[in-house]
Amino acid sequence: MTEHAAQQPTLQPMPTDWQRALAVVAHPDDLEYGCAAAIAAWTDGGREVAYVLATRGEAGIDGVAPDECGPLREAEQRASAAVVGVSSVEFLDHRDGVVEYGPGLRRDIAAAIRRHRPELVITLNHRDTWGGGDGGGYWNTPDHKAVGRAVLDAAGDAGNRWIFPELIAEQGLEPWNGVRWVAVAGTSTPTHAVEAGPGLERAVRSLLEHKAYITALTDQDPEEYVRDFLTGNVQQVAARFGGRPAVAFEVFPR
Repeated sequence: MTEHAAQQPTLQPMPTDWQRALAVVAHPDDLEYGCAAAIAAWTDGGREVAYVLATRGEAGIDGVAPDECGPLREAEQRASAAVVGVSSVEFLDHRDGVVEYGPGLRRDIAAAIRRHRPELVITLNHRDTWGGGDGGGYWNTPDHKAVGRAVLDAAGDAGNRWIFPELIAEQGLEPWNGVRWVAVAGTSTPTHAVEAGPGLERAVRSLLEHKAYITALTDQDPEEYVRDFLTGNVQQVAARFGGRPAVAFEVFPR
């Protein structure tokens, strides 16, 4: 254990008294890089998890035009979700790379929350940087920031009938006040964790389903790249979770 890790607070186990979760992120592969091992463990335990993606990731591969890339990445995402026991995958069709935080995005996510009625909502790092808990870090993308922030807000919007009343009038979506937590993956300030061991191998296979994206991203052997990345992430969390490799989340109670 490093001196820095020893000085950080111990991470608490994630709440387990829930049945339905909804994961809302910007792109195909966001959940596979962020928390698929936890999702595999949850579905293995009989919990229901659904995915909602703001975009189809159509701007994600430099050598593939968006009209070809979008369907390709959608198919990879559906296959990837199936590996960890998720069959419900929806796309909101916001434009990849230029997702804007605002009422439209909040409304679309609030509608998804009302449709799925989750107790737990999961998203990805909404802050300006990746890492950098002590300063610095890598700059986050506009899509991640916009979607993550909108998810945190939409969890409240979903329960208020006077915000986006058209969801009732036009779609018959009554308010849902049942969201108890929003859990943010990929954060530099985690509070909770889920043991990764039971779901790690399936998380590796899940990320490997994004074949076209990974092949374009790295010259490294895909399985070696994926295994090194995911194993390194969960081992880094272990120092704060009783020595157990884990997926970390920042949990916001509601």
